Amino acid sequence: MAETLIILPTYNEIESLETVLGRIRQSVPQTDVIIIDDSSPDGMGRLADRLAATDPGLTVLHRPAKDGLGRAYLAGFAHAIERGYRYVVEIDADGSHDPADLPAMLSLVAAGADLVIGSRWVRGGSVRNWPLIRQAISRAGNAYSRAMLRSGIHDITAGFRVYRTQALRTLDLSAVSSQGYCFQVELAWRLQRAGKRVVEHPIVFIERTAGHSKMHPGIVVEALLRVTLWGISGRRSSNPSAPAFRAEK
Repeated sequence: MAETLIILPTYNEIESLETVLGRIRQSVPQTDVIIIDDSSPDGMGRLADRLAATDPGLTVLHRPAKDGLGRAYLAGFAHAIERGYRYVVEIDADGSHDPADLPAMLSLVAAGADLVIGSRWVRGGSVRNWPLIRQAISRAGNAYSRAMLRSGIHDITAGFRVYRTQALRTLDLSAVSSQGYCFQVELAWRLQRAGKRVVEHPIVFIERTAGHSKMHPGIVVEALLRVTLWGISGRRSSNPSAPAFRAEK
């Protein structure tokens, strides 16, 4: 069995799925992949099954309905923990994350990091084909999270990540209920509170060329409310076991 499991959450990504899987296999061939499909109406689940029939390292988990990004990743984490994978990868199925960055990110976690974040907003990182308003929302969300959570992480909302599975084992994942951007913030926040090491690796994020973004105002509102509550409760508790975020580049 491979040491690394790549989690690929999908919903209506039939146009990009084969291309993304091909890029993963080219960049990190010695990894396993689990596709988590929320009964995509575009037939993506059937395509995933056909691909898995010819790829022994590919598993497909079918869920009965669209249940959110956070729950999809939690299902993938449970799969990785139960089967003893050493590392777990989060990556988008729309092609916006380049699997060619994974060897470097996996090297960082192998060297001792508990979470490696593929960061758009550190030196060497960037985004392409995003309108200015989308960039402004991302930068503002990250700046607000840093301020409220006393974080040093520049891209705490980023969805391209490598986790050490043992670090995930230390968390009460059943208590995680966030979705979207906020799920990413919460996982990094919980790991940091547990004293784990977070590292940022610069990436170039390229906006999807096929399909439609799942971003909507509700995701932003959820993140704003939850981060505010976490920040306020953290200041009130003054918990010495919950240090400010550390990020290394």
